[in-house]
Amino acid sequence: MQNTDKQSIHNLFGEALRESSDLAQKEFALFKTEVTQSVRTMFMGLAMMVAAAVFAVGALIVLTDSLVKWLATVVGSEALAAFIVGAGLAVIALALGLYGRSTIASFSLTPRRTMRSVRRDTEVLSERVSG
Repeated sequence: MQNTDKQSIHNLFGEALRESSDLAQKEFALFKTEVTQSVRTMFMGLAMMVAAAVFAVGALIVLTDSLVKWLATVVGSEALAAFIVGAGLAVIALALGLYGRSTIASFSLTPRRTMRSVRRDTEVLSERVSG
């Protein structure tokens, strides 16, 4: 009788180790997926900020001169026309930059789902061991 008890304890212990190993592998896979998604979001935000800079520079180079000259004929002052055009382009660049910054600020490298899952697994294992 003691021999069968020892075998069942060994079987239970072996099964617990296998399940723990499987669980750890699944948690690591979830962690890896979550971090990958966070890094992608960060790079998307950085890309938006780079795009904002490219559009700001491109707009300044291509449109500024012709727009200033056209507006100068309307308002009668080249300096006032240059100020108006520059302010408009600055607003566009600011809007794109703020959008990129908000995208970067919205991500976190903290793997929240993995942490929740590990906590839940710990609670279940604790209940099984104590109960």
